[in-house]
Amino acid sequence: MTRDAWKAFTVEIKDHVAQVTLIGPGKGNAMGPDFWSELPQLFGDLDADSDVRAVVLAAQGKNFSFGLDLAAMAPELAPVLADKAQAAPRTDFHATIRQMQGAITAVADCRKPVIAAVQGWCIGGGVDLISAADIRYASADAQFSVREVKVAMVADVGTLARLPRIIGDGHLRELALTGKDIDAARAEKIGLVNDVHEDADAVLAAAHETAAAIAANPPLVVQGVKQVLDHSRKPDVDDSLRYVAAWNSAFLPSEDLGEAIAAVFQKRAPEFKGR
Repeated sequence: MTRDAWKAFTVEIKDHVAQVTLIGPGKGNAMGPDFWSELPQLFGDLDADSDVRAVVLAAQGKNFSFGLDLAAMAPELAPVLADKAQAAPRTDFHATIRQMQGAITAVADCRKPVIAAVQGWCIGGGVDLISAADIRYASADAQFSVREVKVAMVADVGTLARLPRIIGDGHLRELALTGKDIDAARAEKIGLVNDVHEDADAVLAAAHETAAAIAANPPLVVQGVKQVLDHSRKPDVDDSLRYVAAWNSAFLPSEDLGEAIAAVFQKRAPEFKGR
């Protein structure tokens, strides 16, 4: 590893297993500029490090992630939401979406298997992130939400592209169209997580146990298994990501989005009008 001053993560490597831990700095490990810029660099380093054979993806605190840090990312959203925003800001916003998609894709493309250990809330971008992992475990208190629809957005950095092959089309449509919350038991039932464990310590221990079992196998064969499994689905994922980036660049700006953001900061229910 060449970088040891990450702002959004800590990294520890022991016995061929790397633990990557989300540390914020936003509340609830919300995903701000540091997260989006560091994630692809970090997983690029892990991919290139021959000493690393598996990765545990964890988070500090009571919650895995509250998702996108709207306040911290406001400068990225403001130009495309401005009055009469036309080609230039939409082009820049398209590039921003593609960069954020690339950050999550760096997790999926890492040749070392990634095991996510989720406790507490995993919302929006948090679900995007764990959808890029190979294996997902949850603590009994974990709750999940594909919540973008409730803030007048189409989820655009991985959930809609990757979850159909993980939980199936029907379950994904229910989550993405309602924005509902589901608990760990429901997440296990629909296949979003492999297993549920008692608490945060137990789920992290389970993730490390699986990572150690993977790390004990021939590393190049493990990488080959992952690459073969990914081969058939990758073109569909890439196509979906390109399409939603174009869609949101064109259609994200709306009165409903402004209303959703205002409602979040004013702590009230939004009133959507389809404009």
